[in-house]
Parts: sequence; C-alpha cells; structure tokens
Amino acid sequence: MSVKKAVIPAAGLGTRLLPVTKEMPKEMLPLFDRGAALSLKPLIQVVYERLYRAGVREFCVITGRGKRALQDYFSRDEGYLAFLDSNGKGGLADGLRQFYEMVESSSLLWVNQPRPTGLGAAVALAEPFAGGEPFVVHAGDTYIASEGYLERMMGSFERIRPKALFLTARVEEPKSYGIVEEYEVEGEGLYRVLKVVEKPEAPRTNMAIVPVYVFAHGLFDVLRAVKPGAGGEVQLTDAIQRIAEEDEVYALELENSGDYIDIGRPESYLKALEKSYGLST
Repeated sequence: MSVKKAVIPAAGLGTRLLPVTKEMPKEMLPLFDRGAALSLKPLIQVVYERLYRAGVREFCVITGRGKRALQDYFSRDEGYLAFLDSNGKGGLADGLRQFYEMVESSSLLWVNQPRPTGLGAAVALAEPFAGGEPFVVHAGDTYIASEGYLERMMGSFERIRPKALFLTARVEEPKSYGIVEEYEVEGEGLYRVLKVVEKPEAPRTNMAIVPVYVFAHGLFDVLRAVKPGAGGEVQLTDAIQRIAEEDEVYALELENSGDYIDIGRPESYLKALEKSYGLST
C-alpha cells in the first residue's frame, strides 16, 4: 500500500494575515531553510519537498482565485536562471535547478476551488486524481518544524492498513481545532480513534487534529454524504468521524507538539519564522 499521491489544499483566503495576503497567497510566505547556506523558501515549497522526499511523485494542488503565483512558482524559468548565472549568483541558480528537477520528475495537477467552502469540499475535488489509490493530504498552510513525520505516518499506514490515519498534537486552545475526543492507546504515540469533533464548545481533550492525513479508498463516498458543519463548511473532520464509526481510523502524535504551526495568524507566522531559523525549540 505504498503511497505515491498527495493532495495539497491551498485555496484559503488568508484574511487573518492581511494586508500581505491581499496579493500574495499565504502559502508563498517565506520560511528559513538552513541547508548548505541560509536561504528562504516559500511554505508550499517546504511542504512539496518533504512530500517528495517521502516518496510522493504525483501531486494535486487545490487552489482558488488569486493563487496564480503558486502555479507560476512551480514553472521553470530559464531566463531567470541565466540571469542569476550571468550575475555571479550561480549558487542560488543551482538551488532553483534542484527544485525544478524535483518538479520535472513529478506530476502536478492544479485544480480550482471556486469558493473556499471547507477542507472537506477542497479534498473532494481531488477524487479523479486519487483514482481509488491511497493518498496523503497535507494542508498547504501547515508547517511542522521537524523532519520525518511523513515517513512515520506512511510506515504506520502501511503496517496497520486503516481507512484513515492523521497526525495529532497537544494544543493550548482546543476550541479552535478539530479534536480527538475518544480514543484507545495502541502504542507509544499511536491511537485508535473513536470520536472526533470539529471546534467543540467544550473540548474533552486537547489532542488536536493536525491537517496531515493518509487515506485509503472510500473517503470520497463519505464526503458526498457530509453536510456543512462548523462554520457552515464541509469539514473533513466530519467525514473522518463517519469513517471511524464503521472502520479503523488511527492518529499518530507528533513527538513534539510545539512543532505544529498553522500559519494563519501573524503570531503563528512569527513562531514559524523563529522555528525555521532555529531560534526556539
């Protein structure tokens, strides 16, 4: 059950990050990359490269109005590479070439979501792309300040073979998240999920759903039956609850909950910058 496909939802408006997101998708916000030399990479490149290194080669990016910059960024620009080379910036050009080589050895499908009507609605648009195969969903605005979580997830998914598996992290304000409210401990950091709730008024735990998932076949049939829920949107959490009532759903807890950052507010973006630069742990 090797996972080779990934869906990256990136259609959100990012209004809490205005005014910068008026013209620039929040998925293009830069983060530090401490490779051979300190550089800046857009968040979506960080997400893409991690999925690529985990073995994914087919990508479906769900975008919306005002997100053209995402597609442009993944398009090779030979003129710009030549400009960098001719101006003594070959090192920077080489970094871009490595990224382009990844892209050119991948298959990318760009799907437009006319209106941002929820994560569940966005993922539903990827049904033709999934084609009945298992796939990863990794939110385009989610940064995890540690490596290896995708490999852990895929390893657990292939070993257990559930209908769904997702990441979790302990959070301070659980009302703002999808929450795992009932579960059974299966091992260190591994849980059999019995009940999940999107943004509960009185959360029973602080175990939040991190929007990184692996799904087997069957998700799209469930999504078709899900009605708008919290916030008037089609919630992926509600689909997961339906699956959990009839089949196996598992959660894998991040080794360090503080590594999970939803880049949706200025405060969380500042935290992501600090984490990516290595200023906080």
